Amino acid sequence: MRATFRNAPAPGGPSRLMPLAVVGSALLAVASGVLFYYASRTAIRSPAGPVYRVTVREKSCDPNSLVAPAGRVAFEIYNASNRTLEWEILDGVMVVEERENIAPGFRSALTARLRPGRYEITCGLLSNPRGSLVVEASAESEAERQKPPLKAFIGPLAEYRVYLVQQSSTLIKEAARLAAAIRAGDIDEARLRYVATRLPYRRMDIVAGRFSDLKNRIDPVADYLEKREDDPAFSGFHRIERALFAKRSLDGLQPVADALAADVAALGARIRALRLSPGDICSSVERQARLFAESQIVKGESPYARNELVEFEASLQGMGKALDLLSPVLQGLAAPALALVQERRSVAASGLESLKRAGGYPAYDEVGSPTRDKLAGDFRAFAEAVAKLGVLLGPE
Repeated sequence: MRATFRNAPAPGGPSRLMPLAVVGSALLAVASGVLFYYASRTAIRSPAGPVYRVTVREKSCDPNSLVAPAGRVAFEIYNASNRTLEWEILDGVMVVEERENIAPGFRSALTARLRPGRYEITCGLLSNPRGSLVVEASAESEAERQKPPLKAFIGPLAEYRVYLVQQSSTLIKEAARLAAAIRAGDIDEARLRYVATRLPYRRMDIVAGRFSDLKNRIDPVADYLEKREDDPAFSGFHRIERALFAKRSLDGLQPVADALAADVAALGARIRALRLSPGDICSSVERQARLFAESQIVKGESPYARNELVEFEASLQGMGKALDLLSPVLQGLAAPALALVQERRSVAASGLESLKRAGGYPAYDEVGSPTRDKLAGDFRAFAEAVAKLGVLLGPE
């Protein structure tokens, strides 16, 4: 747009307004640069559909209620609070999608495949009131009805359920042994039992982590609690981990271990009653791989025991088991996409294996940033491959 100046001076002499015009032009240039920088920092590239932006403040989300179409929905979460936070979409107690470790002043993007229905969104600290998300039927969700029939997956889904029940039974037994070691006052045995209890939990964490109420009791992260390690809600695995590996003390730990044993038993009952679809499994594997890439690998997940690598390996084993059981059916439906998933998974597994030493994995604080970044990239590529497979299946 061209500017129009009134009372322009007659040609032939310098204008008294010229210095003001120069200053004004400079200010406009600076302002344009600032606006361009801001736009480049806050814009999200979303080739399909709008981006739903949510600002998380100290006690609430803004907006606190959202309406979106079913299918793939993109979100941008901005942390305007002064605490690191996680943001979740919840279907009852089930975690549908989440982002962890969003630092103050930072943004995080996520895309979720959502069925029509009513959901809740978390808004900062676990004690904060939740917001709402209403997902309405769309052309994409109606097209999902044309996906392969669920009956083709009955066998693989039944086998995966058996696997989950087996891991759950192991978890319950190991949690009881952990509680017994603490009751006996044997801290060295308790440390061994702690690691043994974590492994079956991690092998099924693509499912276990989706029960938000149990997750917040079994595996809460101190950073997401108001008083961190001193918060009464700091319980479960990481409370025990801190006592055993950082404080080297069993004081006050028996009630925590007993509560953990009761909570994993409740988790076992939930898993026995759980019904999953192929789309559920793909989205769960994708979600867990992205959590690894964007948070857990970079920052670490076990700050006191530093045994992240063996836990990552167990989790990848669980993801692989789920995909392996679906593979015979998927081979006939989506062979190229399945081949890409298998290739990316192999790369991620090899990246972990390369870090092993003669005595097993090193402590995670010995793993430098370049190695963590490479491993995170491997899991990101794996997640992207699973996402492509999930598009072919869709939510049932």
